[in-house]
Amino acid sequence: MGQPTNLVVLTGHVTSLPSRRSLRSGVDVVNFDVATSVDGDTTSVPIAWYDPRDSAVSSFEPGDEIVVVGSVRRRFFRVGGQTQSRTEVVVATLVPTRRTKSARSALAAAAAMITQGGE
Repeated sequence: MGQPTNLVVLTGHVTSLPSRRSLRSGVDVVNFDVATSVDGDTTSVPIAWYDPRDSAVSSFEPGDEIVVVGSVRRRFFRVGGQTQSRTEVVVATLVPTRRTKSARSALAAAAAMITQGGE
């Protein structure tokens, strides 16, 4: 299968309005949550999307079903003198499922990455 790959393919419903903030580095990040279901249990997954186009962010809203292709990242930060961590999915591609052709293309690209071992 090749080299290990950090690849996430996620479909679910947006549960919160995206919130945008600027990091000290000048990079913008948009955060929101997506609800997924595994064996009937609903799980909320935190999403981080770095430097998205405004038009891309405005293309979805809470309740919309989306496809996210990305990677898992755990980041550490300090709050009130304490080190905290957060595990989130970092977006490489995000497509509303109503855009069927684009959603299928995103899934096909993810499948190709798996079969090629992340090359």
